[in-house]
Amino acid sequence: MGLWARLTRIFRASTGAALDKMENPELVLQQTIRDMRDRVPELNNSVAQVMATERLLAKNKDNLEKQVVDLDSKIKASVKMGRDDIATAYIGQLQQAQIDLERTNVQHEHAQVASKQALKARDNYVLNMKKRTAEAMQLISAAKQAKLQEQLAQTMETFNIGDDASTFNEMREKIDRRVAAAEAKLQLGSSSVDSQMQDIEREAMDIQLHDKLLEYKQSMGLLGQGSGNATGKQIGAGTNGQKSEEDILN
Repeated sequence: MGLWARLTRIFRASTGAALDKMENPELVLQQTIRDMRDRVPELNNSVAQVMATERLLAKNKDNLEKQVVDLDSKIKASVKMGRDDIATAYIGQLQQAQIDLERTNVQHEHAQVASKQALKARDNYVLNMKKRTAEAMQLISAAKQAKLQEQLAQTMETFNIGDDASTFNEMREKIDRRVAAAEAKLQLGSSSVDSQMQDIEREAMDIQLHDKLLEYKQSMGLLGQGSGNATGKQIGAGTNGQKSEEDILN
């Protein structure tokens, strides 16, 4: 091995050892937690932009649908009045509006999928952040406990077995109390209630999205005649029941 290679190896070994001594695991973990939390607002902003695009396309879709209906009425009125020239002009506008509406429908569907994916990614990130935070807190607690044990080991080196027995017991009791307190705080901090609430909120959101999808499908006639009739019967039954109660009260 050449002289330069040996010097390089020695320099790298010395630098690595110095960095290991300078690096505080507790501080590194705390900074990592802060970095993860700092990304949440940026992630929320990205999700909001995706959802804003979806809502804008939905609004454009509604406007185009109204425009198609309005142009259809104008075409019929022009034909009744014998103004074929005006009717022809409106037909051209109607065809363009129908093309724009079809393209907007496709874009809106893609935006809906993108919004769902963005929300899911945001929720997964938050859940993962909470999991990593709990793990980091456990590691920080272990690091503190290790530091206490190191201090205890150094203290024990100065103890005299006979004369300092009471001091040793006092130190051990103090350290045990600190460790127990740290473990209790960690247990309270790592409760799974927040995680369960997140799961419930995400499930509720999925149910709302599923119901909204069913409304779209029903309005587009994709659920079949049977589903529409069943829903109508249920609504009708509820209305009749309400009228009967009013008649009884009257």
